[in-house]
Amino acid sequence: LNYFRMEDYKYLFKVVLIGNAGVGKTCLVRKFTQGVFPPGQTATIGVDFMIKTLLVDGDKVKLQIWDTAGQERFRSITQSYYRSAHAIILVYDVACQPTFDRLPEWIVEMEQYANQKILKILVAFLIDYENEIGSNKSDKEEEREIPTTIGQEFAERNGFDYFLETSALRSTNVEQLFFEVAGRLIREMKSNDAKFNEYFRRQRHPDEVESFSLSSLLTRVQNVPCCNGSRPNAT
Repeated sequence: LNYFRMEDYKYLFKVVLIGNAGVGKTCLVRKFTQGVFPPGQTATIGVDFMIKTLLVDGDKVKLQIWDTAGQERFRSITQSYYRSAHAIILVYDVACQPTFDRLPEWIVEMEQYANQKILKILVAFLIDYENEIGSNKSDKEEEREIPTTIGQEFAERNGFDYFLETSALRSTNVEQLFFEVAGRLIREMKSNDAKFNEYFRRQRHPDEVESFSLSSLLTRVQNVPCCNGSRPNAT
């Protein structure tokens, strides 16, 4: 599957979501790209891939959003997607202290595999759900373990470009997050002539732009050992 033709958009940006398993990365992506809140979402296996087209200040922008698995056994797969990313969104669960405590490990990984000038976003995600009784909505706000100010201070200390708290069920700041990412990338591109020219050079030569192969990804997933040391079966 090759990337889209240049005439379909003015900008194409690759955005990668990382963070511990279960912090809400998939809920966030699906709420933004499909407008749905997926209850009982299962863990991502390897990498999931979504596309969303936006109109930002009159410019048509295509976002390739890569939702990566947080499990340790898939780490070797997800690390390879850092290299060509324009932005990385690191997500933690505000009601789960361990997901916040592991942020420094993710930062080390970002520094090792991603471009040093990549746009870095820290997202505090509120895991929320719908009550089984009816349409009443509930969330874990009362179970919050990490105050907003702590997240903001962490983002500032560690050189993140942007910090935001989101909720997929209530659609709080979901669109704002991705529009902010797109807007910042466009402004950065336009303010840096060399980067701007290189970007359009790559668009004029699609053979130099990374392509995505489902078969190659499946092969890589099959070669990743499971927790018990065995390898998953192909389905």
